[in-house]
Amino acid sequence: MNSKDDAIGVFDSGVGGISVLRHLRRLMPQENYVYFGDSANAPYGCRSTEEVRRLTLAAAEKLVNEHRIKALVVACNTATAAAVTQLRQRYPLVIGIEPALKVAADHFPGGRVGVMATAVTLREEKFDTLLHRFDENCAVAKIPAPGVVELVEAGKADSPEMEALLQSILGPYRGRLDALVLGCTHYPFAAPVIARVLGPEVALLDGGEGTARETHRRLAAANLLREGAAPGTVVLENSRRSPEILELCRHLLAL
Repeated sequence: MNSKDDAIGVFDSGVGGISVLRHLRRLMPQENYVYFGDSANAPYGCRSTEEVRRLTLAAAEKLVNEHRIKALVVACNTATAAAVTQLRQRYPLVIGIEPALKVAADHFPGGRVGVMATAVTLREEKFDTLLHRFDENCAVAKIPAPGVVELVEAGKADSPEMEALLQSILGPYRGRLDALVLGCTHYPFAAPVIARVLGPEVALLDGGEGTARETHRRLAAANLLREGAAPGTVVLENSRRSPEILELCRHLLAL
């Protein structure tokens, strides 16, 4: 039986899901959280679907076996696309994330929207289903972005290397987009560079806030929201097992 004081488990392929954890803590500061990043195996976006699914299921099992978890948030678009169905068959309360394409279509009807994401996210059936719900309302460009995750994992989210990489990826789209959907949870950390490359008039959208709201809704429906005003705890874990990666997590979370 789950308790209201049990933690919300948050999983990502590395440090990217910290962007979702920030939204969760902003909305539900009284909750306890356990964050696990699989940086030793990052990036997931260049792996096969089968590999991503295996790694995701193993990470979820670790979280559930080693901590008292009342909900599992898959704060990784690639892992959600590859494994959320299998996770929901195993665990009762699983919340995934998906690119914020609905938000883009609602705010920019008839507009030009880019979806920057990993190769796995863009090729999965889950994304195609999402895309076909909205591609009649706006013109959508798929934009794979290899290398961005690696730079964020290296603590170089706002760096000359990131700027050069994003110029090569996004430079051709400058002046051609109304909005860019950040379809990987690592990408919000590179948002200042993305804005410099595309220009301030392009809206940058990510699914973290929506995932936090859905987590709140699901916990409330299950009567599992933690009570009281006292702030909850945050436990940060990473498969890389180095002080540097945990320090990066704390920096990104602003602990």
